[in-house]
Amino acid sequence: MAKKKINSTSAMLVDIIVKGIQEKKGQEITIMNLSTVHNSMFDYFIICNGNSRTQTEAIADAVQEEVRKAIGATPRFKEGFINSEWILLDYFDIVVHIFQKETRAFYQLEKLWADAEVKIIEDID
Repeated sequence: MAKKKINSTSAMLVDIIVKGIQEKKGQEITIMNLSTVHNSMFDYFIICNGNSRTQTEAIADAVQEEVRKAIGATPRFKEGFINSEWILLDYFDIVVHIFQKETRAFYQLEKLWADAEVKIIEDID
């Protein structure tokens, strides 16, 4: 299978999203490159967690604000703000998953996409 070419906008957007997550002290940031995974609809999953409903909402808000300021984009789709255990922000080629810690442990997205290339971002103290 031929590799999908990741455009520079997607790579730049990953950095912007990570910055938004880090601003609100999101934890265990994982970038999953899905561009080489057969039949994947996305280039990247970015996964992180917060410690409370308030923090997961703050992380989602910060990501949306950083992306809007940097490139003027809003998510194509977003959900999970009702209970904020798992907030999803869909930026076409990139999907951001913001979990509360227990919910992330339950769903284990990293294991579902185990053949993706994974990059872990160290937590900022």
